[in-house]
Amino acid sequence: MSAPPDLRALDVAGQSLGAHWDGGGVWFAVRAEHAEAVQVCLFATPEDRHESHRLTLERDAGGVWRGYAADAAPGLAYGLRVHGPYRPEEGHRHNPSKLLVDPYARALAGTVSWSDEVYGFERGKPEVASTADSAPFVPRSLVVDPAFSWGDDRRPATPWGETVLYEAHVKGMTARHPDVPQALRGTYLGLAEDAVVGHLLHLGVTAVELLPVQHSITERRLHAMGLTNYWGYDSLAFFAPDRRFSSLGDPVREFKTLVRRLHRAGLEVILDVVFNHTAEGDHRGPTLSLRGLDNRGHYRLEPGAPERYLNYSGCGNTLDIRKPAALQLVLDCLRYWAGEMHVDGFRFDLAPTLGRDPDGFNAGSPLFKAITEDPLLRQLKWIAEPWDIGPGGYCLGRFPDPWAEWNDRYRDTVRGFWRGDAGKVSELATRLAGSRDLYPRRRHGSIDFVTCHDGFTLRDLVSYEQKHNHGNGEDNRDGHGHNLSRNLGVEGATHDGEILRLRRRLMRSFFATLALSWGVPMLAHGDEIGRTQHGNNNAYCHDDETTWIDWHTRGTDTDLTDFVHRVFELRREAPWAWSQGVPDPPTLGWLHPEGRILSEGDWHDPELAQLGMLLHPPDGPDGALLALLNASGTACTFQLPTPSGGRWRVVLDSSVDHEEEMDEAVARETRVAAHGVRILRWSAAT
Repeated sequence: MSAPPDLRALDVAGQSLGAHWDGGGVWFAVRAEHAEAVQVCLFATPEDRHESHRLTLERDAGGVWRGYAADAAPGLAYGLRVHGPYRPEEGHRHNPSKLLVDPYARALAGTVSWSDEVYGFERGKPEVASTADSAPFVPRSLVVDPAFSWGDDRRPATPWGETVLYEAHVKGMTARHPDVPQALRGTYLGLAEDAVVGHLLHLGVTAVELLPVQHSITERRLHAMGLTNYWGYDSLAFFAPDRRFSSLGDPVREFKTLVRRLHRAGLEVILDVVFNHTAEGDHRGPTLSLRGLDNRGHYRLEPGAPERYLNYSGCGNTLDIRKPAALQLVLDCLRYWAGEMHVDGFRFDLAPTLGRDPDGFNAGSPLFKAITEDPLLRQLKWIAEPWDIGPGGYCLGRFPDPWAEWNDRYRDTVRGFWRGDAGKVSELATRLAGSRDLYPRRRHGSIDFVTCHDGFTLRDLVSYEQKHNHGNGEDNRDGHGHNLSRNLGVEGATHDGEILRLRRRLMRSFFATLALSWGVPMLAHGDEIGRTQHGNNNAYCHDDETTWIDWHTRGTDTDLTDFVHRVFELRREAPWAWSQGVPDPPTLGWLHPEGRILSEGDWHDPELAQLGMLLHPPDGPDGALLALLNASGTACTFQLPTPSGGRWRVVLDSSVDHEEEMDEAVARETRVAAHGVRILRWSAAT
């Protein structure tokens, strides 16, 4: 390996952190403010345990260590060794015996080989320099070639008022898809196949929200039980697309291909990102990357006991975005995925951790300000999961503009109404109208969902009243116990035709409610074909048929898929109601089954289980929509308002199959089935 050139000759491209190929060699830049020395270990192949060379970096005045490997090229495998103090009582955990993953690595190869040596002296063992033969294997960082032919790729830039989100897991989406080539199933390229893209377009989806694709690992506890961290909420390398979804061994290029394909179809790509913690766990956890690089500069440490971590994530540690190194890491990562990978937005797991200061959540945190001031980032979509497990961690409605938030109040209200809980009509109307009590100035603030990756699938929501998580290895103690679900008489699978008919009706009613709501609707993948996890409401650790969509059920649930298509098509056909967010009050009316406007007493009537929602166009009654919801166990007759010069026609009904077009004329009243939704449109006389 040739000697590096004079570090003063660094060009602009070489200033960024990580490893960057310039056509003649590779620049390395590592931020490690408290280190005494930093070395880059180079490997002939990613599988080698023996490093072939070590490159010692030089420190600049800003605490960044730099060096150059001449003649090196993309594909080079490397790791970091960082020398410095090991004084946990002061927050320092440097250990040169640990080969570290570069936190700025654009790709990784391999995975952690779990053994006690991974932990080393953190678990009470004496510190010794690991030999090449005895050192546990950790993933190798890889140098990548960023070149890619994007062609005329451009962001769809779908307005929030026209957005329909579809939450999906890369592998779970296509692992069992019969129309995806076997070699591509469960991969980025599999998700880019025409059969999958066509399905999304048929549903009316405008954006795919991907569960984490940042390179993650399976923690030791799950590994020992033969399970895996399927969801991927245990990130090791924030910049690197997860290699488990690669079919050709080039995850960066394959992910870019996926984004390009979805953009061509008009679909946005939103990434679920995990910046609240890392895979290094608590103070007993492994030293894999940031802990050995600059522990004190990246993590929240307990005041008075900096050898331990504040744990607002429930995963052993919490990143401290107030600190310059951590803030730079997150912002650099967001800019990379947005600029280099062309993604259109981000959903933040446990987002309050990113805005915490000593006094609690701060909506004016440095990260939030930096995003709104960045010329690239401020163009994107920003979504928060607005809770963590720290003090005051429930922050629904508190994120600043332009953020949207997952709205669990919406989820629980809609579930409770359709379960038949008493006194839900008033709260339901608030949620249908965009949760203006929570977002008075943010028309797109509410991400409305009934199900997501975490919890019951939609089919299980109407089939189980208890969680069935025995396969998770925690004696069914894990997972949420308050699911607001119902089984309609039988727990789980049944051959009872009447129960199955009611379950399908309720699922359609949930979809109709989502489509009628003024927030931003989000669907969970596979719900549209009746995906089941057999009652497991915390299936994060199952990478198998438990979580993969069984596409063979499409033939039995065609009516459900078609209903989703039709109800979101109806939403698109009335842009005056939804495209600009919450309409002005004159366009909205709430009706009692007797046909009158709901009175103050009606809103608080615990026996009322029906609601009529009238959407009136601003320029006249033609095209007005009337949605009639009946959560009771018996059919209900609604008296209809009758504008002059036209008639009502039924366009959708959740109680019937929709193999043919529905266009039934009704006069002064109409009957809505138990657990059903009926939607009518006013047609002016011609």
